[in-house]
Amino acid sequence: MNRYQNSIGVLVPSVLLPRAGTDYSKWAVIACDQYTSQPAYWEQAQALVADAPSTLRLILPEAYLGKPGEDERIRDVQRTMRAYLAEGVLEAQEEGFVLVRRQAEGKTRAGLILALDLEAYDYQKGAKTLIRATEGTIVERIPPRLRIREGAPVELPHILVLIDDPGRTVIEPLLSRAAELPLLYDTELMLGGGHVTGRLVSDPALIERTLGALASLSDAAAFEAKYGEGQRPLLFAMGDGNHSFATAKAAWEQLKPTLTEEAQKDHPARFALVEIENVHDEGIVFEPIHRVLFGVDPDAALSSLGALMMREADGVRLTCCESEEALGELLRGAAPGTHVLPFFSGKSRGAFEVKGPRQQLPVGTLQRAVDAYLSETPEVEVDYIHGAGVVRELSNKPGTLGFLLPAMKKSELFPTVVYDGALPRKTFSMGEASEKRYYMECRKILPEEKEET
Repeated sequence: MNRYQNSIGVLVPSVLLPRAGTDYSKWAVIACDQYTSQPAYWEQAQALVADAPSTLRLILPEAYLGKPGEDERIRDVQRTMRAYLAEGVLEAQEEGFVLVRRQAEGKTRAGLILALDLEAYDYQKGAKTLIRATEGTIVERIPPRLRIREGAPVELPHILVLIDDPGRTVIEPLLSRAAELPLLYDTELMLGGGHVTGRLVSDPALIERTLGALASLSDAAAFEAKYGEGQRPLLFAMGDGNHSFATAKAAWEQLKPTLTEEAQKDHPARFALVEIENVHDEGIVFEPIHRVLFGVDPDAALSSLGALMMREADGVRLTCCESEEALGELLRGAAPGTHVLPFFSGKSRGAFEVKGPRQQLPVGTLQRAVDAYLSETPEVEVDYIHGAGVVRELSNKPGTLGFLLPAMKKSELFPTVVYDGALPRKTFSMGEASEKRYYMECRKILPEEKEET
């Protein structure tokens, strides 16, 4: 039973954390969808963890998706979840939020761990639900993730959800009282992840105040005054982990028909654990997500992509540059309204200049062309990369073609989702790869009687 009933789709969770004495620097591991083209990162993480309890054993890094042994890895994940529960490695904490403070890459940001109602979420473009996707959801990416969640007794999130709280009414008042809150963990994070602390917010008065502040952000009249008549409130916008949240939704929709209406109301799998953050937090920086194509003939790919872009533009010009300086001058000299898309392949570099693009953002122009190109050349693969340096490194390899994209302004996010629906997928990232959320808290999503092997 949800003790704190509310109309904003929030469940106050009882999270699971490792028992006292656990080395949190080995327990916490970065989001599974990072370093997908750099398996050496995950090998290094495994070497650091060794035999210690770790969330590394509770996830399947996406670097291993579709690779030999995937099914056995998934079975091992679920077996370890059950073992950690049975052996007391995971312990339930008092019901409450977790106030998180993370320092990474010279920036500090704050978040709040809670659970969100999947019934209040729709990832379809144009959705008007309280919880919405911010980017296009690739339904084909859900099934492999669904295999991991199906039958799993616990969940652990790397999902970051944004709220639009310019008055700083939700998270920041809790930060001002952080010293009064019980400390749950205080640890360095592995492999350059920075430092993180977590404090329990279990006082009923603080919980009610926080829920009230969130409810105020979803006030229908205030939302219409800001965005126009007929616009339904958007309270929670996906920041990172859109496909993980969509997977939780898909798993719930599969389970729901097997339950009575009464059981559906409070079944733990109806909710998904997330960390919410205020988009106005100075520690949040929107970084671009770049693209690298693998298995291509670069010259042929550039020719095809240019032709595909021309279908939705007034003009497309491909310019090759002899030096970084020349490329920089090309970018600085771009005409207003022109999308400039720099590319790298081996020692070659240059840019597409797309005049009169039909898409609003450069990422939309590139992604539309890439999607069409991939449908014509199924042997080619694309990866979505955080960090311009990684793109340049990968693009030095034979048969690769990398593209750099500009960053999106934070102020554009909520208005764009409200008015236009979801952005092109992989439009922005909340920080570089090393700043992604690390797995820490867990939550049970199956009742006791369904945890049998």
